[in-house]
Amino acid sequence: MTLADLRKLAIRKQLKIHFRLANGMECVVNEHGVAQVPEWRGIPDFNLEEELASAAEFLLEPAGATDPKHPVKPRTVARGELAALTTVGAAAAGAEHEEE
Repeated sequence: MTLADLRKLAIRKQLKIHFRLANGMECVVNEHGVAQVPEWRGIPDFNLEEELASAAEFLLEPAGATDPKHPVKPRTVARGELAALTTVGAAAAGAEHEEE
């Protein structure tokens, strides 16, 4: 699973995907596919691809407005489950292009 896979999933499912970096900060891939480290100031001394490779847990948060009567809560997923979501999403996107 790469950062590009997370970006595609975040865009396709309109999610914010959070994961912790080794330095304790958090990376958020937003619904536009942009990876951000909100607490970071200056030039990064880390590589997000490498940090993603070592991340074991992710928080999936709906990005869009949810129904106030039935709010969708953020959920925590393990690396394996998120990897499965990215491969299923990629397979579905590939099938859509084959049909056109």
